[in-house]
Amino acid sequence: MDGDLRGWRPCLLAGAVFAVCMAGTTLPTPLYGLYQDKFDFSELTVTVVYAVYALGVIGVLLLAGNASDAVGRRPVLWWGLGFAAASAVCFLFATALGWLYVGRLLSGLSAGLFTGAASAYVIELAPRGSSRGTFVATAANMGGLGCGPLLAGVLAQYADWPLYLVFVVHLALVACSAAVLLGLPETVRERRPLNTVRPQKPGLPPRVRPVFGPAAVASFVGFALFGVFTSVSPSFLAHSLDVHNRAVSGLVVALAFFASTAGQLAVGRVGVARSLPLGCTALLAGLALLAGALRWDLLPLVVLSAIVGGAGQGLSFRGALSAVADAAEEDQRAAVISALFVVAYAGISVPVIGVGLLVSPIGLEGAGLVFIACMALLVTGAGVYLLRRPVPVTEPGGVR
Repeated sequence: MDGDLRGWRPCLLAGAVFAVCMAGTTLPTPLYGLYQDKFDFSELTVTVVYAVYALGVIGVLLLAGNASDAVGRRPVLWWGLGFAAASAVCFLFATALGWLYVGRLLSGLSAGLFTGAASAYVIELAPRGSSRGTFVATAANMGGLGCGPLLAGVLAQYADWPLYLVFVVHLALVACSAAVLLGLPETVRERRPLNTVRPQKPGLPPRVRPVFGPAAVASFVGFALFGVFTSVSPSFLAHSLDVHNRAVSGLVVALAFFASTAGQLAVGRVGVARSLPLGCTALLAGLALLAGALRWDLLPLVVLSAIVGGAGQGLSFRGALSAVADAAEEDQRAAVISALFVVAYAGISVPVIGVGLLVSPIGLEGAGLVFIACMALLVTGAGVYLLRRPVPVTEPGGVR
């Protein structure tokens, strides 16, 4: 890519488009209680509706995670914005539970197209040699995810039409994002026809494999923690802590994503090699705080869990993304990043559905504690592995 196409202005504008798309994926979080009242469905259905989104993401990443390496970043992002708009329309006109499933699936397709392509796009638009490109990409991702429930919670609590206004606002933001994307440059120099894109086979380039395993485990646990927060924490706050203010519910969820952004910023200070084990430690502490919140029904522990666990997720996720992006060749970068997101979004779907299945027989507290125990074992194993075999750090000038 020509040097004059790089710079902070296009990088940040692309990050803003990324954030708008990701915000749309978490907009329904503080609204699930209202949808439960409207359509009369169970807590298990909430987790399944939520997980349909993750299935859409994983499907796109596996089938077309490398599409932007071939056809270019911008065409893939156009499709992503189109699916985001279609998802908002489904929620806007939802008259039955099936509309929620379709809306979440379309949202997942949008996020699946954006995660690999937009991350690579933002990194490539950053000034050459800068260490901040990956931070902008991951901050746009997590910051957007955090803004979604906060925006929806505030509008649902303090404005009219709680199930409609937020999606009208998001449609307007998507339209603005499309206008911004129209003025940004393409970064893929040698593009190929869409019919050359093939579904990705399981496997990674040899030079990526040594860093991918521990990076993927840390990403899985971090996203699983976020999955539980965004799917069942509003219900826990309402039923166990008597917190019915939807703005507060949205803020608690948003705090986890904002803390993730702060954790990502800290990677520049602690370094990629140390950020992964430190992130695993913070994730373990966040899980312990969440266990205490479930056991003793304490709102302060829920907030602390969101902050500490979110920071741990940010440290580990940016470290993971930096490590695998540095290890990948430029023409394989979006595909490798997409593979990391496949594992991460598996963390959002599988454990969350497991929690939903356990709520009926053992209650929300018991289901949450089982989830925490399983995630604690995984993150402890990853942390011990990383302490014994640190992630190798590439030469200066790599993507960070």
